[in-house]
Amino acid sequence: MPTRRHDPDRKARIIDAAIEVIAEHGVAGTTHRLIAVAADVPLGSLTYHFSSLEDLRAQAFRRHAQRMSVIYEAHFRGIETREELVEAVTDLIDGDAGAGAHDWAIAYELYLAALRDPALREITEAWMRTSRSVLERFVDPTTARGIDALIEGLVMHKTLSTGPVSRQDIRAIVDRTIGTSTP
Repeated sequence: MPTRRHDPDRKARIIDAAIEVIAEHGVAGTTHRLIAVAADVPLGSLTYHFSSLEDLRAQAFRRHAQRMSVIYEAHFRGIETREELVEAVTDLIDGDAGAGAHDWAIAYELYLAALRDPALREITEAWMRTSRSVLERFVDPTTARGIDALIEGLVMHKTLSTGPVSRQDIRAIVDRTIGTSTP
C-alpha cells in the first residue's frame, strides 16, 4: 500500500491554483481537473477538501478579495492631504498600486459570477465595505461610495478600452470627484 504524503498546505495550494485557473480560463472555463493540474494534486483532493466546485470557487474568491483588501489598505497608508489622496486614487486606477490586469480579471469574474450566485454577493459586499472603510478615513461615507465606484468603473474602462486612457484624464476625473470634502 502506498504511503500517504503529508501535505499540510494542500488545501491552500488548491485555493491558490483555483484563483490562477479562474484568472486564465474564467469562471465558465474552470474545472476540477484544471485546478488539480495547476495545484499538482490528485483530482480526489478537491472533493476531499471542498464540497463542490462552487464551494472551492467561493473560497478562492474570498481569498482573492482578502488579499486585494490588504494591498488596497496599504496603498492608502500614510495619506494625509487631499492632494495625496487624489494621487493615490489616480495611481490605483492607472495600475501603479500593486494590482494588475490579472487581479482585475479575477475581480471581474467574481462580479459576473456574483450576479447569479447570492453567496458570492456576500463576498463582493464585504470587499466593497472594506474598500469604503479605507476611503472613509478621508471622506464622508457617501463620497467614499462614489470614489469606490469610480475606481471600479475607471479601471474597467481602462482595461476594456482599445485606446489608452491618459493618466492626466484619470487624475482630472478623480480630482473632480473627490472635490473638497477631504482632510
